[in-house]
Amino acid sequence: MITKEQAGYRQVVKATSIFGGVQVFTIIVSIIRSKFIAILLGPTGMGISGLLTATLGMIAGITNFGLATSAVKDIASAHGAGDERRISVIVSVFRRIMLITGILGTLVTIILAPWLSMLIFKTHDYTLAFVWVSITLLLNQLSAGQGVLLRGMRQIKYMAKATALGSLLGLLTTIPLYYFYGIKGIVPAIIISAVFSLLLTWYFSRKLKIKPVPVSISDTYIEAKDMLKLGFMISLSGLIALGVSYAVRIFISNTGGVDQVGLYNAGFAIVNTYVGMIFTAMSADYYPRLSAVADSNEKCKEAINQQAEIALLILAPIIMVFIVFINWVVLLLYSVKFMPINDMILFAILAMFFKAAGWAVAMIFLAKGASKLFFWNELIANAYQLVLNIIGYKYYGLTGLGISFLIAYALYVLQVYIVTTRKYKFRFTGDFIKLFVIQLVLAVICLAVVKLTEGLFQYTFGMIIIAIATLLSYRELNKRIDIAGLLSKILKK
Repeated sequence: MITKEQAGYRQVVKATSIFGGVQVFTIIVSIIRSKFIAILLGPTGMGISGLLTATLGMIAGITNFGLATSAVKDIASAHGAGDERRISVIVSVFRRIMLITGILGTLVTIILAPWLSMLIFKTHDYTLAFVWVSITLLLNQLSAGQGVLLRGMRQIKYMAKATALGSLLGLLTTIPLYYFYGIKGIVPAIIISAVFSLLLTWYFSRKLKIKPVPVSISDTYIEAKDMLKLGFMISLSGLIALGVSYAVRIFISNTGGVDQVGLYNAGFAIVNTYVGMIFTAMSADYYPRLSAVADSNEKCKEAINQQAEIALLILAPIIMVFIVFINWVVLLLYSVKFMPINDMILFAILAMFFKAAGWAVAMIFLAKGASKLFFWNELIANAYQLVLNIIGYKYYGLTGLGISFLIAYALYVLQVYIVTTRKYKFRFTGDFIKLFVIQLVLAVICLAVVKLTEGLFQYTFGMIIIAIATLLSYRELNKRIDIAGLLSKILKK
């Protein structure tokens, strides 16, 4: 008989394993795609693709009003209460405003296309490219709407299937475009990926069989007001984050050239996508689950510590593998041309320890609907991150960006911990602090080994540390979820 605490940990692991498995598949697809892009397009092509997608992301951040996050709380609440009519009303209203905001994003991009081309590329040659990719803002917004419905109703399996199929279809259709058309294939590839994403999320969301209900324009406004209120603050904070990322890319482009932007994008793709997949996997279930207990500070504290512990235990061995085998990772994912990003990744990947803690804690602001507190928290964090990034790149190049990323997340954990301690009486448990310190020390030792040694000694000693971290994670996970008992239960089924 499992305890209540074990059940809580198992829920975290279950959600992570379902969506995490798909994330692994998606990453394998991404590795293949990135390898082809690196070979077929090179750093310049990756730089152009990164600037186009970053621009679209910034415009989306302005025009989507954070609805993809704010609506999850309302849908999850109605779903938890079992109110089918309420779900139908919310979904009808939500789909309407997602359509409106998607059209708004497309129109804004079309109007600004000439100006964006000149601002980013210092030529009008990319005006038509921005006009074409503008349609993806509508497609992505509609796709996000269907995704929110699946997430709010905690249909993780459907979300996982849509993500996996989207990645595979995107790979099979975009690689030929890069092969035959080179850089000219970037725009069609972006559009085709958005189309597949929409078709798949639409297909799986229809399986929920939500009954349509008539909702008047006045009722739509009333229902949408709360979504937009929370979403507006989320949108502002998201816009600031996108603006910081965008400003850093522009600064790198103007200071070091488009090639450097490509290297920067490639390096942080490894950190945020391949290593950060754990956060993507966990976030699918964590936010709705935390929202369900948001009225109790004690239950929030328990849920946050559980989430942070599991994230740390899964991440630690992965981080150390990337540190020890960084040369092989970059060669596998890209090519020898991308070796200058190695040191940047080594420092940036250590920040994932701090991100695991900060991410788990900061989610409480959204779960409790504290939109203003969330906004100011993110605004301050993005402000010092921008300053640190500019200073880091100016004086230490790409390596400086890795160091600034690490410092920024260390400060972020301290910041959110102070705020939540005073506001919600939150505390990290002794178990989490102990695990955090031990795994971080092991990772720092790994980094020192990589920087100070080479050859057989580097890999031998590095693998010993990886083994220690893995055994520690297994032992602690077993305490929390009884791995042997869980496997026995699965095999019996």
